[in-house]
Amino acid sequence: MKRGPTEDALGRPLRDLRISVTDRCNFRCPYCMPAEAFGEQYAFLPRPEILSFEEIERLARLLVGLGARKLRITGGEPLVRAQLPKLVALLAAIPGVEDLALTTNGFLLARHADALAGAGLSRVTVSLDSLDPATFRQLSGSPHDPERVLEGIHAAAEAGLGPVKLNCVVQKGVNDDGLVALARHFRGTGHVMRFIEYMDVGTRNEWDPDHVVSAREIVERIDAVFPLEPAEPNYPGEVARRHRYRDGAGEIGVITSVTAPFCGDCSRARLTAEGQLVTCLFARGGRDLKTPLRSGASDEELLEILAGVWRRRSDRYSEERAARTSPARAGQRIEMYQVGG
Repeated sequence: MKRGPTEDALGRPLRDLRISVTDRCNFRCPYCMPAEAFGEQYAFLPRPEILSFEEIERLARLLVGLGARKLRITGGEPLVRAQLPKLVALLAAIPGVEDLALTTNGFLLARHADALAGAGLSRVTVSLDSLDPATFRQLSGSPHDPERVLEGIHAAAEAGLGPVKLNCVVQKGVNDDGLVALARHFRGTGHVMRFIEYMDVGTRNEWDPDHVVSAREIVERIDAVFPLEPAEPNYPGEVARRHRYRDGAGEIGVITSVTAPFCGDCSRARLTAEGQLVTCLFARGGRDLKTPLRSGASDEELLEILAGVWRRRSDRYSEERAARTSPARAGQRIEMYQVGG
């Protein structure tokens, strides 16, 4: 069963695997899981339909055999999945895994940071769209203030999961007035604040290009208060464009998938909680892996399916969006909570 690095139809290797472990979340962010659509009556996936930790480990091990080196656990909110450190330990033990990370909203992070680190997690990324309590409540769809998330960030760093990366999705007229405050708060901490252009992921967020604050404007606003200079990427294909503070107090990152798409370097595959292999954040759907997995397919048969999906991959949605002269309708598209961003 000899396999090796696999390239897609555009010559892009598979290097990153994002693994969604649940479709549930304890927040109701309006651009992902708005409360009016995901209320008490919403039918989430029944437990038997979600991949077990052992099934996830098997698929991850096979995808590592095809070239994946960086694994990231996502959701929904991954920390609502019970016994998550058990999965971390299984994934950390796969030969060839060089980086194992977790993306979370941070609300439950303080409770779990030590166990996750002990199981072999490398680092965490925390979504934090605002430090202003009212804006935080609006964008998280919750009654909470950001303090508990900040406690989680501190606990993660204390557990050895730092430096922590912080992700802020920037929306014009919603939270763009808090960019400098976020930069100021994390300057000098060793953590990296990253600002993400508002994207048309899924069908729920009523995306309009007029709501996008460009990476250029984000950098200009912060540079006017805390002077910045461009920094080289840490590795080929790094998503965030790095900018260092000129006084040595750290760095920020900006993710430019709207104004400067980076599809040409995209090396990500995504595994949903119900076992779909998705090859683009903006895909209409994925390839069902759960059925062959639970029908007794051998590793070789599963590898053939996985390699075939990646070899046929030609997704370049963000580049195609940038080439259009008017916004396209979202149509049928996989939702962010299903693939974890």
